[in-house]
Amino acid sequence: MEFSILVSTFEKLERVTARTQILLYLVELFKKTDPDDIDKVVYFIQGKLWPDWKGLPELGVGEKLLLKAGSIALQVSERQLENLLRKHGDIGKVFEVVKEEREKKMPGGPGLLAFMGGPARKTVLTISRVYDTLARVAMAQGEGSRDIKLKLLAGLLMDASPKEARYIARFVEGRLRLGVGDATILDALSVVYAGSVTFRPVVERAYNLRADLGMIAKILAKEGIESLKAIKPQVGVPIRPMLAERLSSAKEILEKTGGKAVVEYKYDGERVQIHKRGEEIWLFSRRLENITHMYPDVVEMARSRIKAREAIVEGEIVAIDPETRELRPFQVLMHRRRKHDIKTAMAEIPVAVFLFDVLYADGRDLTVEPLPIRRKTLEKIIDQGENWQLAKEIVADKPEELEKFFLEAVEAGAEGVMAKAIHLKSIYQAGARGWLWIKYKRDYKSEMSDTVDLVVIGGFYGKGRRGGKIGTLLMAAYDPETDTFKSVCKVGSGFTDEDLDKMEDILRPYIRDTKPPRVESELKPDIWVEPALVAEILGAELTLSPVHTCCYGWARTGAGISIRFPRFIRWRPDKGPEDATTTKELYEMYQRQLRKIAEEATQS
Repeated sequence: MEFSILVSTFEKLERVTARTQILLYLVELFKKTDPDDIDKVVYFIQGKLWPDWKGLPELGVGEKLLLKAGSIALQVSERQLENLLRKHGDIGKVFEVVKEEREKKMPGGPGLLAFMGGPARKTVLTISRVYDTLARVAMAQGEGSRDIKLKLLAGLLMDASPKEARYIARFVEGRLRLGVGDATILDALSVVYAGSVTFRPVVERAYNLRADLGMIAKILAKEGIESLKAIKPQVGVPIRPMLAERLSSAKEILEKTGGKAVVEYKYDGERVQIHKRGEEIWLFSRRLENITHMYPDVVEMARSRIKAREAIVEGEIVAIDPETRELRPFQVLMHRRRKHDIKTAMAEIPVAVFLFDVLYADGRDLTVEPLPIRRKTLEKIIDQGENWQLAKEIVADKPEELEKFFLEAVEAGAEGVMAKAIHLKSIYQAGARGWLWIKYKRDYKSEMSDTVDLVVIGGFYGKGRRGGKIGTLLMAAYDPETDTFKSVCKVGSGFTDEDLDKMEDILRPYIRDTKPPRVESELKPDIWVEPALVAEILGAELTLSPVHTCCYGWARTGAGISIRFPRFIRWRPDKGPEDATTTKELYEMYQRQLRKIAEEATQS
């Protein structure tokens, strides 16, 4: 398949923001795609060479090296390219412009350019060649790797058309960002290879069990929808984690779970999915990042204390005080992750693992089993020890039992509790959020019953002491129904001076000139930011707003839902943008707030 077909789709995607139109363009593209290339096409659309969890090297090409490769391929000086970059602000556009100008000046076209010693396009680029070359660039490591990367990139750019050069450069630089979410890709795959979007749940479940969208696309394209129906968990390939709803009333929680629930401590740590095959161990974060190398102590515990030969279990890694054995907060654990000397970090910040689920054991897919069966299986295959335990739990069928256990959890250093349904339908819903699991945690210092996790979509420059710095962020909630991010509030408080000094560096990789396609906002910030960064936010209360698009028109015509007096608490690097608080969750929180106000008014 020619790379130019993909480039043509990229051009179209850049010009539209409507999800329906994006879907049509993807359907059109997939119909033209050879089944052998579909995995590579999907990865390109995602802006990556392979799933992050594989732990394979990134391209490792900085701006200077990319400019040098362009200089060789285009036969112009690096200084000329740097000057043009200052003008256009986009290396891809620079490469396109230079190639177009040089070809226009040569009446014989690309063939004459080759004769004159200039850049020539000798062959038509294919998807496979571009992908394989970029993969070789990424895998070039160690001594001499810079020269190898340079040679490979220059050769690719030399043979590329102007438009192909634009998108190759943007991909290498990590600035492709087409605004296409996985949900839209899943819809397009369902339409093209299964015949209808109604097969989306089958495709999505396969993706949730094997978090590699390129691989799932290839199985679907070559073997059909029936093959995906047979997909089971595979050790070494992470499963997309099950997510929870939230409530702040013990009574409501039990009503939602059918009158009875297992209630576990909700530990303030890092959620981890542990895979074991014989002596091999893999650790994956909530975002499916391969974090095996960061926790050698957890690897050793897993190797010796998981009794099954093959298993996938879930738990929470929590920092503990080396002297008192008390639980320590999430920030302490993140400090350990930032340390380069792992042995020192292990000694200074030891950890404990609290396990709460098993998804696979010795050939058995446990995601389709109800929670009580999964819990019994977990108990059988886990050899508990001082720092390797099952999550503390009770079975509650009375609100006062749940409330008491919640207070106990908070006193012990946990965030709160997680209530989980235990009826026959309490299966593991990989990648889904629902009422089978419900978070219960509160902040007693605020009228708002809980913090929320919101996504940065823009920034505003400050004034006075914050002059010249991004001092306020525009935050959004995720709407899974439309696969978009809708504005909720502007956050300008809670930041330390250090936070403000680092803000622009944190945002820089995600800054865009125009509003990202998946963002819905009536407010126009000073800079737009691609939805990628998640922050925990606390406010005084939820309120109606005529300017924010979150839940617009749901509670009142002409108004959305916003947060009054929002305050930044911390960054959540363990969460992806689609893991953020949803618009539906915020609406339900707002409704509960109204009910509470009404109850208090009645009592008074």
